[in-house]
Amino acid sequence: MGKRILIIQGHPDCSERHLCHALGSAYRRGALAGGHEIRHINVTELDFALLRSQHEWEHSPPPPDIASAQADVSWAEHIVLIFPLWLGDMPALLKAFLEQVARPGFAFSGDERNPLAHKGLTGRSARLVVTMGMPALIYRWYYRAHSIRALKRNVLNFVGIEPVDETIIGLVAQLKPQVVERWFRRLEQLGMAAA
Repeated sequence: MGKRILIIQGHPDCSERHLCHALGSAYRRGALAGGHEIRHINVTELDFALLRSQHEWEHSPPPPDIASAQADVSWAEHIVLIFPLWLGDMPALLKAFLEQVARPGFAFSGDERNPLAHKGLTGRSARLVVTMGMPALIYRWYYRAHSIRALKRNVLNFVGIEPVDETIIGLVAQLKPQVVERWFRRLEQLGMAAA
């Protein structure tokens, strides 16, 4: 029986097709071939503002596109988040999207004694697919994959999403076509396995 998979495309540039878009398409192909149900969010196509206060985050209703994204997250059993590393972290638009989606009352809730008592998104797994200009090995070992670790621990695990696996693709500007094809095949395999 197939899984319900949500692919979140976090590349903020929609003026042209980037490697992140092609990797998302490869994952989708594999997932469909594996008999899984797919939904897709392209963050750059959504209409939402930046959150500017704790009060707004806690009490204002989410914009319609964010409410729709929350419904997709609720539906999903496995979430694939694809983005390029910019200045050592996810692009600002993707961070703003996650801040909007991961609101109290949806992603977590609490009680009088513990405001973080309930993780609202348990029962879901995730995969991060991250592209970058630097060598992946340098990012993993020298920088200790700090931004991915923070995303896993401070956002995804915080709201109950686990396990969270990762695929890190470095030196993207220098990848030869045959290496890119290997990455596409790898993403198709992951999609087929819903991993």
